[in-house]
Amino acid sequence: MIDLETIDRVIAEGPYEPTWESLSKVQVPGWFPDAKFGIFTHWGLYTVPEFRNEWYSRNMYIEGYPEFDHHRETFGPQSEFGYKDFIPRFTAERFDANEWLDLFARAGARYYFPVSEHHDGYQMYASEISHWNTVETGPHRDIIGELREATLKHGLHFATSNHRAEHWWFMGHGRDFDSDVRGAEADVKGGFYWPANPEPDNQDLFSVPKPNEEFLDDWLLRVCELIDNYRPEMLYFDWWIQHNAFKPYIKRLAAFYYNRGAEWGVPVIICYKDDGMAWGAGLFDVERGGLSTATPYVWQTDTAIARNSWCYTNSLDYKNLAELIVTLVDTVSKNGNLLLNVGPRADGSIAPHDRDLLESIGGWMDANGEGIYGTRPWRIAEEGPTHATEGSFADQNALEYTAADWRFTAKDGSVYAFCLNPAGAATLTSATFAAYHDGIRAPFHGIITGVEQLGAGPVAWERTADGLVITPAERPGTEATMPIGFRIAIA
Repeated sequence: MIDLETIDRVIAEGPYEPTWESLSKVQVPGWFPDAKFGIFTHWGLYTVPEFRNEWYSRNMYIEGYPEFDHHRETFGPQSEFGYKDFIPRFTAERFDANEWLDLFARAGARYYFPVSEHHDGYQMYASEISHWNTVETGPHRDIIGELREATLKHGLHFATSNHRAEHWWFMGHGRDFDSDVRGAEADVKGGFYWPANPEPDNQDLFSVPKPNEEFLDDWLLRVCELIDNYRPEMLYFDWWIQHNAFKPYIKRLAAFYYNRGAEWGVPVIICYKDDGMAWGAGLFDVERGGLSTATPYVWQTDTAIARNSWCYTNSLDYKNLAELIVTLVDTVSKNGNLLLNVGPRADGSIAPHDRDLLESIGGWMDANGEGIYGTRPWRIAEEGPTHATEGSFADQNALEYTAADWRFTAKDGSVYAFCLNPAGAATLTSATFAAYHDGIRAPFHGIITGVEQLGAGPVAWERTADGLVITPAERPGTEATMPIGFRIAIA
């Protein structure tokens, strides 16, 4: 069993120290900039009610919230049927890790990130620290262990996320009225709801009551246990590790993790949001958004196939296939990776529409992946009137792209040009590659020797004063409006 002495020993004996100066020497794993596309899954107790979103465990204890009323109408008063009472219903009877990874591999993912513990405090893996886990309760299976084995079997890189930090306050509203959060499960360490503190302004980095030593030690031990037992190549943390109380602990955790990676001979790194870590001490991640320009550093965006939830519910506001592919292309053109979330159903199955979206992404990748995998930003990232909004939560409204919107990548001496919405046009024109005329130079002032449509082969093209005019191969049905990629050969 992991203990604080072991953690301190690993930190003392390894190359990384718990300081930003030392931790900022970490390197992004070499495979990551080539991978471009990963799958994220949010699956846990919060999926059982399949209602609104993954914050059900918090919101069901707040009077006036839809979850509060839904819970009473469907399951009874919170004093008689609380959140913990979903555990026996979480049986995962249709869960098949290899079936999931078959799908994720077909979708074109090169790495996989399951959530190991969400804000609700229920561990999806075997633990000696807490009995509230999927091995001792619920499905009585090591979910993360099965997923790791299947991930490696399919040749993908295994990573995981941990959202335990917010548990400091996540269940606290249950103390405000007669609910099962009142009592030993909240008051005693080891209880399912513990510590259930009042929720502060959760964006205030100095809010009180701040996490105390007992909780922070428990957080550190849980994550280090996860690292040792499942050896993820990447870790992802949600935003609340930014709180001032976590600062010395996230440094210790990172030093432990990076030293373990050095010991294993496996490059590892932590994904963090906003300014949760010092710049360079991990991999910068943008939640549900992106960046407006190409960057010299590799980054990641994590987003979901639905706008309104990370887990499966009965009211998902799905994005369409074209939007998801545009997000991928735009992100890759700016030196980022896309981590795309899907939420399996409570029984462990993946809903038909979710499955269809992933299968369709895989079909697009089969044709266009040459311009995605292993590429780097070109000196020009984009062309056209429509620009992605910079920052987090920019995905709440879909942008309307046109045939004049292009994104570019580069690899092996070629430039890859993606028209984001060909809209079935007979010809497509990229002004970036316009021919030299009347003393006017376009952004590209070189020689083109050929143009190939990805997945279709050589196509007709001409450089005019207006741009590189391409006649794409015929694409039937909905394919006509999907982003389309071309390899431009340069002399």
